[in-house]
Amino acid sequence: MRARGVAVAGTGFIGPVHVEAVRRLGHRVVGVLGSTPEKGRAAAAALGVPAAYPTFADLLADPAVEVVHLATPNRLHFGQAKAALAAGKHVVCEKPLAMSSAETAELVRLAAARPGLVAAVNYNVRFYPLCLEARDRVRSGQVGEVLHVTGSYLQDWLLYPTDFNWRVLAEDGGDLRAVADIGTHWLDLVSFITGLEVESVCADLQTVHPERLRPAGGTETFTGSAGGSRSGVPVPVTTDDAGSILLRFRGGAKGCLTVSQVMAGRKNLIRFDLAGSKSALAWDSEEPNVLHVGYRSRPNEALGRDPGLLGEVARPFADYPGGHAEGFPDSHKQLFKAVYAAVDGRPNDLYPSFADGHREVLLCEAILTSHRERRWADVPTGEPRA
Repeated sequence: MRARGVAVAGTGFIGPVHVEAVRRLGHRVVGVLGSTPEKGRAAAAALGVPAAYPTFADLLADPAVEVVHLATPNRLHFGQAKAALAAGKHVVCEKPLAMSSAETAELVRLAAARPGLVAAVNYNVRFYPLCLEARDRVRSGQVGEVLHVTGSYLQDWLLYPTDFNWRVLAEDGGDLRAVADIGTHWLDLVSFITGLEVESVCADLQTVHPERLRPAGGTETFTGSAGGSRSGVPVPVTTDDAGSILLRFRGGAKGCLTVSQVMAGRKNLIRFDLAGSKSALAWDSEEPNVLHVGYRSRPNEALGRDPGLLGEVARPFADYPGGHAEGFPDSHKQLFKAVYAAVDGRPNDLYPSFADGHREVLLCEAILTSHRERRWADVPTGEPRA
C-alpha cells in the first residue's frame, strides 16, 4: 500500500470520522474544507491537519490531493463529485450520492468514463465484520433461499421540536430525510447481504413535527447539547421523521423496514432478521460483535466476531482478536480499506459504488411516490452501472 494524499470536504459530525479512519489506514490527510473558511481553519487546528482550503476549487487544485472525501450537505454532493471526477480525483461520497436519480445517473456515467478512478459511497454498515460474514453465508448457500427480511433503523436525536439540523430541510437534504439518511443504510445492507434487488415498495411515512425551531445561535443537534435550543425561529418541516416500508424483492422474497429518528432511547440502532429456508440470521449495531444464527432442529448459535472463526470474506476486515470489540469507527476504516485497495489497483465488489448509490436514490424516489400516492410503486430497472 502506498500512502495517498487525501482531502476531506465537510467538518461537521461525519467529516472527522473520515479523517480518523483514513489516518488509521496510514494515509495522509493533507487538508480539510469547512462550510466557511473560519470553520475550516478551526477544524484543521483541532484535527492536526496541515491545511484548510478556502474553497472547493482550491482543494481540487492541490496536487497533493489524490482522493477526495465528501462529507458535505446532500445538496452539494452532485456538483462536488462531478468536479472531483473531472479533476482526476478518486471520490468517496457520503450518502445519499445526490438529490435526484437524474443527478446520480449522470455521476455513474461520469465515473464509468473514468475507469482509472474509484467512485464510492459511504454505506459503512456493510463493513461490520459480521455483516460481511452474513453476506458470505447467504451467498454460499448456507442460509438457503431467502424467504423474507425484516428490520429497522431507530434513533432519537430529532425527538423534540427543538431539535434541529440542516437535514430536516428539504432544500438541503432532499424530500426524504429519515428514509434517505438512515433507511438507505438498511436497504443497502440487506441488498448487499442477500444479492436481491427491491422490485417494488409500499410506504407509509410520518412527519411528527411539521414545525421545528431553528436555533438563533446556529447550534444544531449532533453538534450541540441534547434536546436542542429552547429558543429560535419556527421553521416549517415537510421531511419524514419516521415511516414503515413493505418491500418486494425480485425473485419473490419479501421485506419490511421501519425507520425512526424520534424513537426515545435508541441512539443509533440498525438491525435485521433474515429468514432462510435452512437457517436464519440476526444482527444489530448495539451488539455488533455477535451474529445470531437460528435453526429449526438444532441449537441456535451466537457467533462472536473473531477472525479465527470468520470466513475468508470477513476475516480481512476484523483487525482485533475475539473479545476485543470493534464498532462504528472501525466500520468506516474497513470500508475505506476496500476502497483504497481499489485505488491501489486491487478491485473488489465489496465497497458501495456510485451505481449502488444511484440505486438507493431510485429506491427513495419510489418510496416517496408510494407514500404520496398511497399505493405500491415499482423501482425502475436498467440503471446505469459504474
